[in-house]
Amino acid sequence: MSEIAHIAAAIFKRAGKSERIVVAIAGPPGAGKSTLSSALHELLPEGQTEVVPMDGFHYDDAILVARGLRPRKGAPETFDFAGFEALLKRIRASEPEIAIPVFDRSMELSRAGAAIVSKDTKFVLVEGNYLLLDEEPWSRLAPLFDFTIFVDVRRAELERRLMQRWREHGRSDEDARAWISSNDMPNIERVLARRRTADMIVGDPG
Repeated sequence: MSEIAHIAAAIFKRAGKSERIVVAIAGPPGAGKSTLSSALHELLPEGQTEVVPMDGFHYDDAILVARGLRPRKGAPETFDFAGFEALLKRIRASEPEIAIPVFDRSMELSRAGAAIVSKDTKFVLVEGNYLLLDEEPWSRLAPLFDFTIFVDVRRAELERRLMQRWREHGRSDEDARAWISSNDMPNIERVLARRRTADMIVGDPG
């Protein structure tokens, strides 16, 4: 059995006969959370599975500039935590139709109402850097998840992937290295140092 199939089987087992299971897929920037979420989306039942990305709650750059936080975009303080928490509570309450925002990295903008969690969605895969962060207010998310997964990848591999990511988005190597050093790596260290224990730790999904 492949690792992806093993993870899907664990989610199935935890879900049992419940109408909905909310799964946290956490890990540092570049770990492959989106890759894992997409793979699980393909394996879990069609029409019953939805991916909810935390990145949809990025503050807009204009707000970050006004708050002096643009150089730290991607840090916990640069997300609308209250909005994200409210969305997860609506998902847990099984409201019949819940619109979710999705972050478009090509535009560096969140698109509101870009996907729907319907009443038939049994498997909700929530993915993001800080889902297991043991800091207020993020620690308040703990009771909102039924099952938690942490994607653990070596720092050197994270840095390699982030270099590739920023090159693909048009940054020069010099600019990419500076951004990784000043922003991505501090976020990585924070995720690794301040995380709660996960139900499952998985390796490189890429």
